[in-house]
Amino acid sequence: MSAAQRALDAAQTAPPPGSVGDRAIRSTRRTRRWGSWYVAEHRFLSLRAYAQTVVVTAIGNPVIYLYAMGVGLATLVDANLGADAVGGVSYLAFVAPALLCSAAIAVAGDEFTYPIMLGFKWNPVFFAMNAAPIQPGQIINGIVIAVAVRMFVTCGIFYGFMLLFGAVSAAAGFVSVFVAVLTGLGFGALLMAYTATLTEDTGQLAMVMRFIVLPMTLFSGTFFPLAVLPVWLQWIGWISPLWHGAELARVFSYGANEPVWLGMLHVLYLGALLALGWIWARRITARRLNK
Repeated sequence: MSAAQRALDAAQTAPPPGSVGDRAIRSTRRTRRWGSWYVAEHRFLSLRAYAQTVVVTAIGNPVIYLYAMGVGLATLVDANLGADAVGGVSYLAFVAPALLCSAAIAVAGDEFTYPIMLGFKWNPVFFAMNAAPIQPGQIINGIVIAVAVRMFVTCGIFYGFMLLFGAVSAAAGFVSVFVAVLTGLGFGALLMAYTATLTEDTGQLAMVMRFIVLPMTLFSGTFFPLAVLPVWLQWIGWISPLWHGAELARVFSYGANEPVWLGMLHVLYLGALLALGWIWARRITARRLNK
C-alpha cells in the first residue's frame, strides 16, 4: 500500500473534527508532546501543601547562616587573621558562596528523596501518570524542571541576602546562583536515581543525609580551605559536588584565583553527575512503571 493510500485511509477513519473522539486524540497528542511540563506543573501545585515551609526556609536560612557567619564566626576569624583572612578576602566573602551551594544541596535533599518515594509507593501518582499518555522519562524530566525552578528561586533569595550582607564583591557574582543550581542538580540527580531504586523505606535516606550529605558539607572546603585538611581527607572534597560548586561560585562571587582548566573541570564534573543521575533515574523509572 502506498503512502498516499495509507494517508487517505487514515483520513477516512479519523473522527469528525470537534467530536469527542477528535478532542481525545488532540488531547493525547498534546499530552505526549508536553508531558514533562504537565508533570512539572503538578509538582508546582503540590508545593502548595508545604508552601509556608518553603518560604520560611528560603528566607530564614540565609538570614541565620549569613548572620552567624558574618557577625559571629567571621568576626572572630577576621579579628585574628585580618580583613583578608582567607584567600585575600574576609571570612564571610569566602564562606558565603559555599553556603549558597549548600542551600541548593538542601533543596535537592528535600525534593529528590521522599517525594520520589511518595510517587512510587505511598501515593503512586507516577503509575497514574504513566497510565495516561505520559512516558516515564517525561515524569523524571518534569520533576527535574520543577526542582530546578525551586532551586533557582531559593538560591536567588540567598544571593540577595549575600548582597545585603556585603558578601559579594565581583560584578559577575550573580553567576554563582547558576553554579549553585548546577551543584544542587548534579548531586540531586544521583540522589533521585538512588531513591527510585528503593521499594521500602528502612532508613536508607536518613543514612544518606547522615553519612554522605553531612560529611560532604564538613569536608568540602565549605567553612575552611580544603588545603588545610590532611591529604588523606582531601579526596572527600575532590569527589564532592559541593566542593566543585563552591570553588566555582567563589570565582564569580569575589574573583577567587583559579586556573581556567580547573574551572572547566568543575563544570564538566557537575554536568557529568547531572547527566548520569538523570539518565539512570529515567531508566529505573521506566523499568518500574512498565512492568
